[in-house]
Amino acid sequence: MSVPAFNSTTHSTYTQSPNPSWAYGEKVDTTPAGKDWLAGESAGWKAYNTAELNEVNMHKLLNSGVVPRPIALVSTISDEGIENLAPFSWFNIVTTYPPVISFGCNNNASGGLKDTAANLKINKGFTVNMVSEAFVENENATAIDAPADFDEWSISGLTKEKSVQVKASRVKESAVSMECELYQSIDINHPITGEHKSTLMIAHVKYVHVRKDVLTDRGIIDITQFKPIARLGDVSYGRVGDAFRMPAPKWAQDEVKIEEAFTTLSLL
Repeated sequence: MSVPAFNSTTHSTYTQSPNPSWAYGEKVDTTPAGKDWLAGESAGWKAYNTAELNEVNMHKLLNSGVVPRPIALVSTISDEGIENLAPFSWFNIVTTYPPVISFGCNNNASGGLKDTAANLKINKGFTVNMVSEAFVENENATAIDAPADFDEWSISGLTKEKSVQVKASRVKESAVSMECELYQSIDINHPITGEHKSTLMIAHVKYVHVRKDVLTDRGIIDITQFKPIARLGDVSYGRVGDAFRMPAPKWAQDEVKIEEAFTTLSLL
């Protein structure tokens, strides 16, 4: 497939939300974009029974439907001192206080634990390094299915930086890195066959390293400087396009508007 070159001059900007004049109870088809979206329903729906899908097709479906996914570039170290670096996109925050993150680690092709999971079951400390546009190829190289005694750092071109509390190195090029300690690991077994397929890692974040040039005066990481990368379906990655600011509604402020919306809808 022929695709154009990456456009490095495109940057994220903040805009209004797609429909800033939206009111409570307003239907999706009140805007041209909403009408276009709903027109797609004319093609119908396809319902998948997951019990009838094989592992490959299930992976393709969910991996392309649950997007975009942030990438955790995870650095661990074995008992023998072999360092491992691998990316995981089944990753997110669990809670911010206490600071807890999680990521899912599938078994390897032979059915055994991947190096990351095996290392964490022995040595609880590791780092999670967020991925930005400038080094996504470096990150992608660490996804290689190398032998267990291979150090992915050696082919990544990334730089090891000493952590404060854990033995595992953090990635110097990452603008946001977290030193973590394993809180709990949960074996994910197939509900029908009982086969162990994956491990859910839940971890307590002990230190966060943030590059100052991506940090605002309000203590928020600015995506226009951070330029984070996300995983999509198949072999696709994505970057953040334009972002829009839309605060969550407050009942105390909007109760009257909601009551008015109910009144309007009852007259239709």
